[in-house]
Amino acid sequence: MREDLSPLFASFTCGSLKIPNRFVMSPMTRKFSPDGVPGDDVAAYYKRRALAKVGLIITEGVGVDHPSAVGHGSMGEENIPVMHGEAALAGWRAVVEEVHAAGGKIIPQLWHMGGIRQEGTPPHPSAKSMRPNDMSEADIADIIEAFIRSAVNAKTIGFDGIALHGGHGYLIDSFLWSGTNQRDDMWGGDIERRSRFAVELVKALRAAVGPGFPILFRISQWKLQDYEAKLAETEADLALIVGALAAAGVDIFDVSTRVFSLPAFAGSDLGLAGWIRKLSGKPTMTVGSIGFDKELAASFAQPTSAIDNLGEVLRRFNAGEYDLVALGRALLMDSAWVLKVQIGRDFEPFDVTAYGRLD
Repeated sequence: MREDLSPLFASFTCGSLKIPNRFVMSPMTRKFSPDGVPGDDVAAYYKRRALAKVGLIITEGVGVDHPSAVGHGSMGEENIPVMHGEAALAGWRAVVEEVHAAGGKIIPQLWHMGGIRQEGTPPHPSAKSMRPNDMSEADIADIIEAFIRSAVNAKTIGFDGIALHGGHGYLIDSFLWSGTNQRDDMWGGDIERRSRFAVELVKALRAAVGPGFPILFRISQWKLQDYEAKLAETEADLALIVGALAAAGVDIFDVSTRVFSLPAFAGSDLGLAGWIRKLSGKPTMTVGSIGFDKELAASFAQPTSAIDNLGEVLRRFNAGEYDLVALGRALLMDSAWVLKVQIGRDFEPFDVTAYGRLD
């Protein structure tokens, strides 16, 4: 018999954003937007989750208004959505309208892939990929302006906030991490200077979207190129990063871990979301293996089962580790997952083929 999960169905407010419960759809790359334009199928995909009681939807990563923002070297780069251009913005406006009509809230994750984008890949194969060590002052200014344009576009067409992808080794994170930032100027060196790009970006976005419009920031220790990487080796290092970001204007930290319940630092049971909440004073969102017995990468190679680990989710929520609970694979494979939690029904089994569909 499940515990009393009513605390997870309490409302949450942040600035102009009010959601009816603590469950959030985590951003997941889908590649179903030809030429960067989301269509009716994308709108229906997000609407299904809104209808099934997901409190807040964060979209898949959306390319900002810069030619180097997205591309990779695998199939489907031309199908990554963007947040600029008349057609794409019209598509996103329809998505927002559908989600709002279903009673939901939706925020786009603004994305620049940085050096993880491979050179010569579409949709702009002639654009150079952006790596901290190679970027000029003009490049940095251009990228910040690109984020601003896309953020303003998102607010104008009715999104309920914006989210920044600041983790996983992408551009923002590549400035933060010593493994990819070896600059010796004001944009690199010690933690404070490595944080400067992210901080200046958040300050610029806050000025552009105004007070009260939520800014979320995804942060992670792990990187796509190194699952064992540490953005912050100690609690003190982490405090410097998240404290500066909070002061710059971040409202909520989206704390990406591969397993939400793993302790972040030796000597404490506290997960990474709990540490960031404690150190920043800002609300946090946890994510990572909620609903499954294997973390994301392992689930592609090993038998994976849907499980009910909401007891541990609730325990840590009640202990004040985080304010929001994000779901990735669970909502990809079962749009009614949150509704099933509320009414006590079983979840759908793990289905790796769901990654190739827009159900």
